[in-house]
Amino acid sequence: MKRLPNLDVLRFVLTVFVVLFHLPQLTRNQGLPYFLEASVFNRGTEAVYMFFVLSGFLIIKLIYNAKQKGVFSIRKFYVRRILRIFPLYYLIVIFGFLFYWVILPQLGIPFENNYQLSEGILWTTFFLPNVFAKLHMPGGVLEILWSIGIEEQFYIVIAPVLFLISKNKIVQFLIVFTSLYFVMFHLEFFSVLSEFSMVFFFLFFGGIIAILEEKKKLEFLKQSKLIPITIVFLTLLYFTTSILHFESRVLFDLLTMVLFGLFIHTIAHNNFGVEIKNKALNYLGKISYGLYMYHVIALNAVVFLFLKLQKADLFNDRLTMILMYIMTFALTITIAHLSYKYFESYFLKLKNKFRE
Repeated sequence: MKRLPNLDVLRFVLTVFVVLFHLPQLTRNQGLPYFLEASVFNRGTEAVYMFFVLSGFLIIKLIYNAKQKGVFSIRKFYVRRILRIFPLYYLIVIFGFLFYWVILPQLGIPFENNYQLSEGILWTTFFLPNVFAKLHMPGGVLEILWSIGIEEQFYIVIAPVLFLISKNKIVQFLIVFTSLYFVMFHLEFFSVLSEFSMVFFFLFFGGIIAILEEKKKLEFLKQSKLIPITIVFLTLLYFTTSILHFESRVLFDLLTMVLFGLFIHTIAHNNFGVEIKNKALNYLGKISYGLYMYHVIALNAVVFLFLKLQKADLFNDRLTMILMYIMTFALTITIAHLSYKYFESYFLKLKNKFRE
């Protein structure tokens, strides 16, 4: 599939929002200086939701195009997903359990594991880290895996379902299914769906947008520069203010789903007229999976360091916060780069052998 413009940069920007969200939470919990007043420090969950829309957009687009050509293979699809997701996912799972069950006790840092280790291993091994995170709050290194679990559950469902659906009925099916699931998700009777963050409608809606673009049904969005400018402006407003955030969960999810889908379509198909070609930014987007997976490890290391330095009273609060952000991003990028180059790239090369 041809690589669409701007999406790698978007991945990096979304990862930045996640880091900005998690660092002050941990520093606050540990009694270090923190700042949470600006909206950009409170948009980590929304950034993950946009990741979901983006995943649905790309994955369903890939399946749809393969179906149109009559070359879609469920086996190849799952092999590609396994080679992309599993190596780093299970590496973090193993490290996470070692961190909370072995490393922290050895360092004399108190942390209560309120679950049996075997239970935690079962939840995470069989793609239910979102349930594990909700039930036990096992610590940030393991809790961030909830979003990977949602994606894995999505992959399990989407491939066989679209394989069975007629290639001419896919978009109709997705529209009906997404609408019904969206309603179910917000009904009290199905509260388990929201309790465990099973927000699959974001992924499915991304797919709807992708297929409508393939079918040339979204050309009206490109007829005037005002439309993409408005979409980009509203998205910036969404992440930098609270103006577009509603108390009603239904309205919030509906607006988020539609706005994110339109935004991804806008930047991916260059409706906005701007393509970011900066090599550094695109590379950081390329390794964004590692940035996301490693950032909690990095910020734990940085916070541990500053807890030790706090006793020496070397820096004022503002400088402490600035240094923690710089060091967290620097360490996260370094680890993710090394992981991509010496670990993930081996599996990604194998993955390319299973393209349609």
